[in-house]
Amino acid sequence: AAMEDVQKHSVHTLIFRSLKRTHDLFVSNQGNLPEIDDSLEKLRRSIKAKDTYGLVMDKANKTAGKPAANDKPQLALTDGTEVSGHPANSSSSSVAASAAGQVMKHIPEKAGGNAPLSANAANTSLVRASLPDGDKDASTSGASNLQLIPKKAPTIPKPRWHAPWKLSRVISGHLGWVRCIAVEPGNEWFATGAGDRVIKIWDLASGKLKLSLTGHVSTVRGLAVSAKHPYLFSCGEDRQVKCWDLEYNKVIRHYHGHLSAVYSMALHPTIDVLATSGRDSTARIWDMRTKANVHTLTGHTNTVASVVAQATNPQIITGSHDSTVRLWDLAAGKSVCTLTNHKKSVRTVVLHPSLYMFASASPDNIKQWRCPEGNFVQNITGHTAIINCMAANNEGVLVSGGDNGTMFFWDWRTGYNFQRFQAPVQPGSMDSEAGIFAMQFDHSGTRLITAEADKTIKVYKEDDEATEETHPVNWRPELLKRRKF
Repeated sequence: AAMEDVQKHSVHTLIFRSLKRTHDLFVSNQGNLPEIDDSLEKLRRSIKAKDTYGLVMDKANKTAGKPAANDKPQLALTDGTEVSGHPANSSSSSVAASAAGQVMKHIPEKAGGNAPLSANAANTSLVRASLPDGDKDASTSGASNLQLIPKKAPTIPKPRWHAPWKLSRVISGHLGWVRCIAVEPGNEWFATGAGDRVIKIWDLASGKLKLSLTGHVSTVRGLAVSAKHPYLFSCGEDRQVKCWDLEYNKVIRHYHGHLSAVYSMALHPTIDVLATSGRDSTARIWDMRTKANVHTLTGHTNTVASVVAQATNPQIITGSHDSTVRLWDLAAGKSVCTLTNHKKSVRTVVLHPSLYMFASASPDNIKQWRCPEGNFVQNITGHTAIINCMAANNEGVLVSGGDNGTMFFWDWRTGYNFQRFQAPVQPGSMDSEAGIFAMQFDHSGTRLITAEADKTIKVYKEDDEATEETHPVNWRPELLKRRKF
């Protein structure tokens, strides 16, 4: 009978109590790091020293034991005061060390008012270029000079008027999701690649099918047409990167090296190299002619969904599912800058055709950047979808295409959304098959071609009848709070 007197608690209560006890037990030293193990620390340092300085360790050990050969102390960088009290034959390193120590000791004393140089050497903040002559300790107050200049009130420029766009043609022919588009430099035809593993070439003016190229064994994800050679490049989820000769309509080269699906490609405008990127978290630079993998651009920690190339630095820009955008030095094959402002996957990066700028898109924001450093310009907010693709033309129209089939048209400079669009899906498709995977302006900038999940290619053009009176710019800047993140 005594057994039944024990009060029964629910599992929830018991776990909660156990957690609370554990918490009380460990809460006092929860923030403390484990003690440093001296032997492990020594081992770590010796390994690091061997790894970094292994080639010169023996030289260092030799010179440490020897007295200096000549009886004069070797030169050390001092502040001009004599280093006295050192026997002539003491080892050079100790002279240098003590001299350096004196340099360190002398700077703080002298950096009062009479040494503006050393004060500024330590303080590299922005100061006015010319200091007034009489103002001796202006060096210290240099930083405060900056605040004296009145800031101009930020004005938001009025957006330029753009004609609204309308659907002018729907092209069907692919048997799978259409994943990529490339417009030929002569602007006469364009190519599309799709989930049916076929690359189709269409006449731009009439929308008629000119040619189908088969050869990929999985979805075609990227296309590019060379401006200098009669070549079409394609890449796909079969890890293949192919070069097609359009005079024979045959594959003439393969570029081997990607370890997984290849999602995006770009041709360099001036050098004969192509850049591809994919699910192996790398972008790769290939020599077009020799098929050599010139550089493997590593650094992203997830799928590299988008790569673009331009003639000026940064010549390669990549956007990745690790939510960063990286700018690359093409000659060195190294990342020069990582833009970490996005909070979610960056699926697309687009260069502005004439301004020295680019934009990157992720579900949180479209962000615009200035080359060559990748300085943040502004956020364009409002397209709350997974943005698969973007396109920009010389008129300053930026278009973003969402995974849910929405299309937003923006004014590049002000980020004003002048049109929203959701094209109806192909009859017979499910509504869930609304999705835009790729979009590109033709070279005149007057036609917009989109590749969609309802297996169609849609061509949009500007509405000729529209004027500023019929479609006024509805611009209310007081509603726009410019978010700076």
